[in-house]
Amino acid sequence: MSKVVGVTETGGRRGFAVRADGVRRGLRVLRDDLCSMRRDPLPAFVWLRWLPHGLVSLAAFGVAAGGVAQLANNGGLSPGAAFAIGLAQGAAPVLALRRPLAAWWLSLTAALVCAAAVHGGLGRTPGVVFSWPWTAAGIVAHLLVLLLLALRVRARVAIEALALTALLTWALEGVWGGQVYQPTGVAAVVLSAVVVVLGIAVRGRQEARAELVEQTSLTAEERARRTLLEERSRIARELHDVVAHHMSVVSIQAQVAPHLVEQPPPELIENLAGIRQNALEALTELRRVLGVLRSEHPEDPEGPYGLGAPGTGAAPDAPQPTLARLGTLLDNTRAAGMEVSAEVRGRVRPYAPGVELSAYRIVQEALSNALRHAPGSTVRVEVAHRPDGLHLEIANSRPRQAVPPSPGAGHGLLGMRERAAMLGGRVTAAATPQGGFAVTAFLPGGGTRPDGTPPDGPSPAPLPTTGEQTP
Repeated sequence: MSKVVGVTETGGRRGFAVRADGVRRGLRVLRDDLCSMRRDPLPAFVWLRWLPHGLVSLAAFGVAAGGVAQLANNGGLSPGAAFAIGLAQGAAPVLALRRPLAAWWLSLTAALVCAAAVHGGLGRTPGVVFSWPWTAAGIVAHLLVLLLLALRVRARVAIEALALTALLTWALEGVWGGQVYQPTGVAAVVLSAVVVVLGIAVRGRQEARAELVEQTSLTAEERARRTLLEERSRIARELHDVVAHHMSVVSIQAQVAPHLVEQPPPELIENLAGIRQNALEALTELRRVLGVLRSEHPEDPEGPYGLGAPGTGAAPDAPQPTLARLGTLLDNTRAAGMEVSAEVRGRVRPYAPGVELSAYRIVQEALSNALRHAPGSTVRVEVAHRPDGLHLEIANSRPRQAVPPSPGAGHGLLGMRERAAMLGGRVTAAATPQGGFAVTAFLPGGGTRPDGTPPDGPSPAPLPTTGEQTP
């Protein structure tokens, strides 16, 4: 029997602790919701502009004047006390235009002070029945405050404010009471509930309308994006089905043609091999273009895919830059006032067009970043031709001049990485221990043709360097 009693007592204490914890959490939520002095201004209406603010201010003036007259004439208060309470009641709606929660506390406090101040004089003046615990001016002021509060805060906060208003009214009229007075508690609570419900409904309608407008805008954007993706997919499909097919046929015919002729001349074999090589390179570049068209977020022509010229919105008429034009790029950078040294390692050899274009763009972007972010520094450009591919390194020293603010969006490094990733390479960028910045890139490609044969024809012109070129 003692064990059962002990278990019951333990369970009771545990249940009491759980209830106490729930009460503490509820009080904490109530404190967080209502004990806030944050600004939450009522915005100007689209058509009426500041008319609601003017009406509230006019009503507040009437509340203050009426409250002072009622408290001084019928409430038996001194002119100073009547003026202070009436001014507080009139100031609450004006404050609610900026800080609704603070205004609600001010209105509630003014009502409590007013009820306590006139309580002792209730029924003492023959023929005068005073409105208590809420005066007419106090009710009007509190209704305005609750309406502005419900329009600006969440529904839960407005309901909590209404509940505390009802609790204070019940404590004054139902618990404390008075001698002879005209009770206004029920009317004040009912009107306050109507005003809060109206404010919550209007706020909910405004939020629903804003959400509908936002959803409509998102739907229109999604429809436009989907239409664009469908059009690009259709173009990519046609390119793949028509152009890729014909280029594949040209490549196969160029490979088979020498076997259809007995002892074909070397010139014919060389020309057919060149035709097949060009067809295979065109197929490779076409696949990259198709990847861009099928991508959901393609870059612009001067982006990492390199389908256009910098600063233009369409594909250029001139040939795309290659490693052979790096010398001109370095000369232009020197002409801009930056000291640039270059070094080439390994045997210079041709690469696929995409590799050469990406290498040129990476060096170009790195030099542009050095000009913008490291004025007065020296830049070292290293191009290394290795068996596994092309290695690039562009490093600048610590800037010797003040770095001006740059309006760039920060997409340069991202574009370098996307260029390299498109080719199966990589790009790293980091600050150096000496206070400079270094960009290192690797682009795979052994300088051989897709069919495994060594390249023919002249090699690209080497870089004009200020250092030595090592074999």
